[in-house]
Amino acid sequence: MTFVGKYNIKAVTKILGIQPGTLRAWERRYKIINPTRNQAGHRLYTENQLSILKWLQDKINQGFTIGQAVELLEKEDMEKLLHPDKTTESTIIQLRKDLLQALLNFEENRSNQLIDQAFAMFSMEKVVIQILGELLKDVGEKWVKNEITIAHEHFISAFLRTKIGMVFHHMPAGRMRIKVVTVCAPGESHELGLLIFSLFLKKIGFDTIYLGQGLPEQDILKVVEEVQPTVIFISCTMEDNLSEVIKIISQLKGRFSDLEIGIGGQAFDQLSESSYEVFEDFVIGNKQEEWANWLQIFMKNQRL
Repeated sequence: MTFVGKYNIKAVTKILGIQPGTLRAWERRYKIINPTRNQAGHRLYTENQLSILKWLQDKINQGFTIGQAVELLEKEDMEKLLHPDKTTESTIIQLRKDLLQALLNFEENRSNQLIDQAFAMFSMEKVVIQILGELLKDVGEKWVKNEITIAHEHFISAFLRTKIGMVFHHMPAGRMRIKVVTVCAPGESHELGLLIFSLFLKKIGFDTIYLGQGLPEQDILKVVEEVQPTVIFISCTMEDNLSEVIKIISQLKGRFSDLEIGIGGQAFDQLSESSYEVFEDFVIGNKQEEWANWLQIFMKNQRL
């Protein structure tokens, strides 16, 4: 936020619906803000001051008096107003830690409460990608290090699959005419990363058909033939299944020359440079920023 005054009292009145006389009284009585003055002596309010006034107005709308609202405006609340990005990030990290601990303790009710809290505070995209998606990575790392049991992994995976699946299936159909198919590679059973990516696609507006855990090669080919998608995304998390990915890409390119193909998953992170070159033209990445970059190029080529 900027600390340079740029809003005059008329603009603040229009934005917040607070009368000029009320603003002056608040400043005089409670010393909550101290707007700068221009050469003509007129008040100029900064972005920060506007945020503080809006916070106070919201409290008043909730039934607080201005005096009570000012009392609530303590240092912690001021930090949230002046540094929202920092506060949001720390809150997301804490929610993720609390949710992981609740799941590791098999506390389903507590986990549901934390999920509800997250959706009440943040957008669907932040919850799914920055909380549930990152939590999934944490669980994967603990699994590799033998820090959790099979029971933990199954319980957490089932919980996340249910939550993310509910969000996906309750989202409205994509508004774009671009139809996409998402599926795990043949033999793959780790679908949560693909489900999160599918939700990301649907949120953008793609008409997304999610097929989930790996289907046999012939079934994938049959679905593509019936659906005629513009692009198919294939997920692979296990290096042992990469040979199947090569086969399915070859089959798809041979039979559907106009079909775009994207691939992702942890299996591609561990490849040597020479091995990676085989897939380089198709890899979309495993992070939201990488997905967005790939899709930006894709949509530009589609002239969307």
